[in-house]
Amino acid sequence: MRVLGIDPGLAIVGYSILDTVKDEFVLTASGSIQTDKNKTDSKRLYEIETDMLTIIEKYKPEAASIEKLFYFKNQKTVIPVAEARGVILSVLEKNKIPIYEYTPIEVKQMITGYGRATKDEVAKIVALSIKYNKLPKLDDTVDSIAIALCCIRNVKGTDNG
Repeated sequence: MRVLGIDPGLAIVGYSILDTVKDEFVLTASGSIQTDKNKTDSKRLYEIETDMLTIIEKYKPEAASIEKLFYFKNQKTVIPVAEARGVILSVLEKNKIPIYEYTPIEVKQMITGYGRATKDEVAKIVALSIKYNKLPKLDDTVDSIAIALCCIRNVKGTDNG
């Protein structure tokens, strides 16, 4: 199974491509879409759309896993993140990619067994799960790997295998 993991945002969208090969998780690609804060929101959203299309065309994911918004400490960022998430969901739907959505607590629970785990705890388990010594530097990218891993584990659990 090939899953596109996505940590949405207007400034930074973390993404990763995670494959399962013989019951092992393989990180095929990871990175971020970073938009220029000096551009208009509409131009930034369009950049996210076109970059997501490129990622989908290049890697042809079988499913996508994206973080669900459910609570935000910073009310100034919730609307731009929601707009970016909407653009991403639209791109995924247009490309007929099944979408799985998880809250941060659900991801932490699935990855570490504890819904209030720290970012460092999640990163450690992600690194062990994908057998990677050196994870990407950006938290958004690491989060996207965790989101993809959560999806694979969840879907495999419901498919009995």
